[in-house]
Amino acid sequence: MDVMPLLMLVAGGAAIAGAARRTPVPAPLLLVAAGLVASYVPGVPDYTLDPEIVLPLLLPPLLHTAALESSYLDLRANLRPVALLSVGYVLFATLVVGYVAYLVVPGLPLPAALVLGAIVAPPDAVAATAIARRLGLPSRITTILQGESLVNDATAITAYKVALAAAVGVGTTWGEGIREFAVASVGGIGVGLVLMVPLHWLRRRLREPLLQNTLSLLIPFAAYAAAEEVEASGVLAVVVVALYLGHHSWQVDFATRLQEAAVWRMVAFVLESAVFALIGLQLPVVLRGLGEYSFREAAVWYASVVFVTVVAARFVWVYPATFLPRALSTRIRARETDTTWQGALVVGWAGMRGVVSLAIAFSIPVTTHSGEPFPARNLVLFLTFTTVIGTLVVQGLTLPPLIRRLRLPARDTSAETLAEAQAQSEASQAAERRLDELLAEGGNALPSPLVDRLRAVLERRRNAVWERLGAVDEETGESADDTYRRLAREMIDAEREVFVALRDARRIDDEMLRTLLRRLDLEEAAAYREG
Repeated sequence: MDVMPLLMLVAGGAAIAGAARRTPVPAPLLLVAAGLVASYVPGVPDYTLDPEIVLPLLLPPLLHTAALESSYLDLRANLRPVALLSVGYVLFATLVVGYVAYLVVPGLPLPAALVLGAIVAPPDAVAATAIARRLGLPSRITTILQGESLVNDATAITAYKVALAAAVGVGTTWGEGIREFAVASVGGIGVGLVLMVPLHWLRRRLREPLLQNTLSLLIPFAAYAAAEEVEASGVLAVVVVALYLGHHSWQVDFATRLQEAAVWRMVAFVLESAVFALIGLQLPVVLRGLGEYSFREAAVWYASVVFVTVVAARFVWVYPATFLPRALSTRIRARETDTTWQGALVVGWAGMRGVVSLAIAFSIPVTTHSGEPFPARNLVLFLTFTTVIGTLVVQGLTLPPLIRRLRLPARDTSAETLAEAQAQSEASQAAERRLDELLAEGGNALPSPLVDRLRAVLERRRNAVWERLGAVDEETGESADDTYRRLAREMIDAEREVFVALRDARRIDDEMLRTLLRRLDLEEAAAYREG
């Protein structure tokens, strides 16, 4: 097995994603553009998306990471708009895009057209949520986009299987399709519900952080495989388990949480970088497969119609789904006071497609059940690719200026900091009461300096957030909290240099150096988090 293409993909994707942070261009767009350019550079190998790799090996960890960072409470509070987008809109887009393609492309059977509709129906909100966070969108819009991206893949994959069964001649009715959709959905949620409590119990019982993190890396693959084994939705199983684990992560050992957060950030960064680069790298593969269709005919006419239909269908669904429930229910109007046409416009425009659509498209069989070639398979691949690229480029490039032009209310950082400070104050008071109770017990006697140190740490943690709201030093431009963190790091750096010098002088060995440095690293991390 030649590992160089894989190393080139990972290293190149990571380098471009890192460079994108210094530019105003969102990383997904830069990665796709780099992939398009690299696909025609001599010597760059062909990268063909294998659905047997993308769906079971790349999709579960990406979904798991996104769900861990999502808020179960926020998603529950926005369940209606999330469900309308992740289920209702995907089914609506499948039918609309499929029917339009059936009308436009001569000789394209309706089942094959619905296969195309299901493939391009689910937006990949990774890029949209990244832009939302970067520009400080209201948290409710970000939650809705995140929630949509967690569930819509399950809806699209199930709809694709139903349409594909009809297209290849296996035979299916509307009733059978609805039953299969219900079984996949309920089954996926059921598998997640069955697995989440035992997995959390096991995570709490393991005391070795390395074992806990190994389990954490295996969980999304295990949940996905278990659900798929019983023909349920692996996507929903992964999401249910991850939401539960994320909601109860406070019950896990602190060392595990620190390592797990770092590990999953790295995994998400590498996978997302590679995935968006892979999208651009598919161009030569897709063009070579066009076959009997001319590039000009397919690109200019069919691709344009499908792209416009995909974009328009989202707006046709989003605005009624946003405002019709409000018009019919006073309770919804009272609960969702921050709903505006500007927010609906952002949600409608944030419909970029991604690698899941391409992976599903590449899984279309070459022949039907009767042995005949799958109708217009190469054209479906091409239209999927142009839709993904078109939405990423057109919507991805215009979404940031659109958000800025609409002047949506940004997150109130002062109010958030004030709420954080109040929460920390209440927690510190509880900790201080608990400390007094413990010190009153005979077995917890401590010398006064150590007691004072515990109280000083507690006081520092209580004051850190309030200091962020304080005045800024005119000379340095820093708040008191910024100065504290800078001085703490300078002190720790001085200690670190001494430890290294003692090791070089052979007064301590490398094992002791690693122990001392780890202690300093934890203290530096604590000082940073306090700010």
